[in-house]
Amino acid sequence: RHPLPCTFLLLAPSELSSCRVQPVRFSRNCLFRVRMANMASLVGDVVGDLVSHVDFDKQSLLVSACSIAFNPLFWNVVARQEYHNKLLTNLFGGRSRTACYALAVTIFLLGLARDWLYKTAISEQPSHPLLQTLYSQAAGYALLACGNVLVISSTWVLGITGTFLGDYFGILMDEMVTGFPFNVCGAPMYWGSTMSFLGSALVFGKPAGLLLSAWVLVVYVLALRYEDPFTAGIYAKREHERAAAESGKKQK
Repeated sequence: RHPLPCTFLLLAPSELSSCRVQPVRFSRNCLFRVRMANMASLVGDVVGDLVSHVDFDKQSLLVSACSIAFNPLFWNVVARQEYHNKLLTNLFGGRSRTACYALAVTIFLLGLARDWLYKTAISEQPSHPLLQTLYSQAAGYALLACGNVLVISSTWVLGITGTFLGDYFGILMDEMVTGFPFNVCGAPMYWGSTMSFLGSALVFGKPAGLLLSAWVLVVYVLALRYEDPFTAGIYAKREHERAAAESGKKQK
């Protein structure tokens, strides 16, 4: 029970005075480890309690999760087909801009359906007292506000074609957008959407909403790893073609 190692008890007071620093370090290290262990245990208990308030037997939960995963998969597959085979452009008689607008409407409607399925799913789930506190509610509304600002502002800056995969249709922007909200995060549409899902989960006090929000984050991170390199390649190809054209003009 003594805080010092037992070997210190055999030392004379004059000898012990030179060893006082080591017991303090030992005690602080042990205290830190105990605190970390207690914190990990507390977090584990909270997470376990939240998960226990998720009804996995509800079919609406699975439907919502599938809808969240389907949307990015759909627009990436369709956009790739458009880029390589002009699928939608040919379907709309060679009018690439009209085809892009049609895809934009489709993605928007799919987004509305996804949001409705999400709200339906969490409305059928149990609430948790921890998520119904004043602080949780305030955090939820703050996330909703910030998330919507990111989504709306990015759409405003990029325009319809810039937001809804116009670069896959050959409708490229003149230069990279670096102002707000792109100076805050690299993919404000995705991050803003994730924040909105999380905010809704907190506002309604639903642990199932937290779970679905985490799934949204995973899906969007995977989508970005798939989309960003391809989009960068599209613009790199354009710059290469511009450089080749300029070189050809100089030679003439």
